[in-house]
Amino acid sequence: MSDFFELKNIDKYYGDNHVVKDVSFGVRHGEVFSLLGPSGCGKTTILRIAGGFEELDNGSIFLDGADITHLPPNKRKINTVFQNYALFPHMSIWDNIAFGPRTAGMEEKEISKMVENMLEIIRLEGLGARKPDTISGGQKQRVAIARALINKPKLLLLDEPLAALDLKLRQYMLLELDRIHDEVGTTFIYVTHDQGEAMSLSDRIAVMNSGIIEQIGTPAEIYENPRTKFVASFIGDTNFFDGKISECIDGEYVQIVIPGLGEFPVYTDRKLPCGAKASLSIRPEKFRIFDKKPVHENLNMFEAEVIDIVYQGAQTRYWVRANDYRINVLNQHNRSYLDFKQPTWGDKVWIAWHRDDVTTLPDTAP
Repeated sequence: MSDFFELKNIDKYYGDNHVVKDVSFGVRHGEVFSLLGPSGCGKTTILRIAGGFEELDNGSIFLDGADITHLPPNKRKINTVFQNYALFPHMSIWDNIAFGPRTAGMEEKEISKMVENMLEIIRLEGLGARKPDTISGGQKQRVAIARALINKPKLLLLDEPLAALDLKLRQYMLLELDRIHDEVGTTFIYVTHDQGEAMSLSDRIAVMNSGIIEQIGTPAEIYENPRTKFVASFIGDTNFFDGKISECIDGEYVQIVIPGLGEFPVYTDRKLPCGAKASLSIRPEKFRIFDKKPVHENLNMFEAEVIDIVYQGAQTRYWVRANDYRINVLNQHNRSYLDFKQPTWGDKVWIAWHRDDVTTLPDTAP
């Protein structure tokens, strides 16, 4: 599938600060594509460059096959939804949504049909006469989205649109955004620092760090097969173990020695020669916990002591110590496979994981 929107070799400097470094990516028609990363990584700058609000220092921008690199924002067929909504407080909800078509000189009869359709899409029928300060934060955000979508942009940019909302409202609005996207079919680029938002909403995610994109992939690819230490640590929780490759078993497995824990066969999709240093990333939920040494084929294991337990309702987190390692070893759903009493502080346990449930990273990974 060809890319509908493309950024090619984008550079942006603020003085001597190189905030976006040779960034390239493509967005497919109709998808939700998220830029995810910590504050200051360059994701909002990229969004502003895409919308025409920031000049780039190098690179090109293409939308639906046309070069829009030097077009002003009002000529790009791209609209933006900002974190602070940017609604006109003196206008009604109806007039806020109608602002774009009116500015374009459309007939009021046509505008009325478009606004009523948008109010239906955002589920605010009957509230058009109210002012923005009389509705909730989630409703304001939906009005801002409707105002952006009524102009029928080819691309909608969303800059941390849920950051000002509380947790439950954010969760609700994620569902609403997904529904609205499915209804209108417009291509979305969504900027966020919240991994949960990106994982819930996106077709694909670009994980950014210090002005570069470290990995692009589906939520499952990003989570299950991170390509760098930064991606592995930024998306969800993980445990890192540093070791050395002692043997190449076959094309997909290597033997790795982890000082203080032992020697283990592990899956890898990388070409790592014998003697190379490597890091393992293992998610907490990939571990299993036993009160005695298990006898299971393809399970790696080590003995440990329980040092902390955090009950979280649907799950319990355990931390264990094995030699000098403090490991988040289990994200345990309380209906699951423990066939002995729940471990408690100070218990000696066996921690096991399948040799396939691991990501092997070269030691030079960021």
